[in-house]
Amino acid sequence: MSFHFLPKWLIFALASAFFAALTAIFGKIGVSHINSNLATFIRTIIILIVSALIITSRNEWQKVSFESNLDMIFLILSGVATGLSWLCYYRALQLGPASKVAPIDKLSVAITICLSIFILKEQLSCSIILGGALIIAGSLIIALF
Repeated sequence: MSFHFLPKWLIFALASAFFAALTAIFGKIGVSHINSNLATFIRTIIILIVSALIITSRNEWQKVSFESNLDMIFLILSGVATGLSWLCYYRALQLGPASKVAPIDKLSVAITICLSIFILKEQLSCSIILGGALIIAGSLIIALF
């Protein structure tokens, strides 16, 4: 099956959503008998190995040079935010059902929309407002009812 008619970003975004769904299911099973923080550490090691293998197989190793120190600072902050997100996510999976935890986690989409408008100065549109509102409504309906 060929998806050449779809933009590449959309293909990767759909793959990301699929793998995020698998993350919730596998993570829920994986944290059933192990501390959630240790599970996050193990997951992180696996991600490092997989990333290194992909970079190696694609011959993408290169000297890292940042145009400004801000680039490095924001990558570090992104890493810290990712780590904290994963720690909280695995703990939530340990404590609650994946079918409720994952939709609440996806509220990150609505939060990203808000932050992208205020921090990145991205433009707001009717479709973004409606989509964000539906994500919030859907997440809350799933979590609360």
